[in-house]
Amino acid sequence: MDVRFVRTSAGDGDTVLSAHGVDALPQLLTRTDGITWVDIPSWDEEAERVLGEVFGFHPLAIRDCRERNQVPKVHVYPDHVFLVLHAPHAGAAGHVHYIELDQFIGPNYLVTTHGPANPAVPADAMTVETQSLIHRLESGRLRPTASYELSHGLVSSLTGRLRASIASLTQAVWTLEQRVTSGHLGDAEAFLEEMFQTRHGLLVVETMASLSREVYARMVKIGAFGAGRGTELLDDNVDQFARLRAMAHGQKDYLVGTIEFYQARTNTKMTIAAERLAVIAAVTLPITALSSIYGMNVIVNDETHYGQLAVILAIMLAMSVSLLIWSKRKGWW
Repeated sequence: MDVRFVRTSAGDGDTVLSAHGVDALPQLLTRTDGITWVDIPSWDEEAERVLGEVFGFHPLAIRDCRERNQVPKVHVYPDHVFLVLHAPHAGAAGHVHYIELDQFIGPNYLVTTHGPANPAVPADAMTVETQSLIHRLESGRLRPTASYELSHGLVSSLTGRLRASIASLTQAVWTLEQRVTSGHLGDAEAFLEEMFQTRHGLLVVETMASLSREVYARMVKIGAFGAGRGTELLDDNVDQFARLRAMAHGQKDYLVGTIEFYQARTNTKMTIAAERLAVIAAVTLPITALSSIYGMNVIVNDETHYGQLAVILAIMLAMSVSLLIWSKRKGWW
């Protein structure tokens, strides 16, 4: 558990980020000259004790931090806001892991918790947003004066992860489109698997952005931080998630168009092949039938009758030529 105190100087506007022990929390929470930020990278008994005894959070909210949440959510309490968001992390075989980020946004504090997550997810992938926030605070690019401003900086890092995922998937879409138009597909089954995995990734990102947008729209609607407090920042988050959703949706539609183009070209090839096979069958079937009947019912001698053989071959040739001319007029080849 990491306890930090974020203070922006009134004179020069510099941001001072200081680290403290857990025992200092009661004293830090009484201060009004900055923001107390508690980050819990992984859940343990101490985290449950601090959230329950020091902060006095609702047991259901604490349970939501301890367990995985399938969808984002927001609960507004009299003195704080509880928020659950998700970010994507690419896994094996096209699987996309949901990286959960929970926040308690109070009047002068921010509490962030991470996970739980799949064991396959590396530990550093769970804290991308908090590490980015620390870097921005230390570099002076972010100078928050309220807890919701600190939360906005955190969520901006989360939208950055969504944007990076869209960029990576877009690169994959372009590569797939180039392979389709050039005809260099390689293993067709593996190629199809790659296309559908990419589409799945875009669908996940679009869903995350869409659900997060609805959560922040709800926060705007109810004035989560109080009348006139943080409204512009909440509107900005709504806009960010809406645009990310539109970007992911646009790339997904582009990939679906590529898949449809690939399927249409494949179906056309199969149709042409079927037509050619039909022509071959139409030409050879009567000849086969004639030769079978002639062989079973006429040829009963011990020697070849060249006259009869010549007549039969001429009839077969005439039938084949007639069928070829007829199929050509039908436009089958």
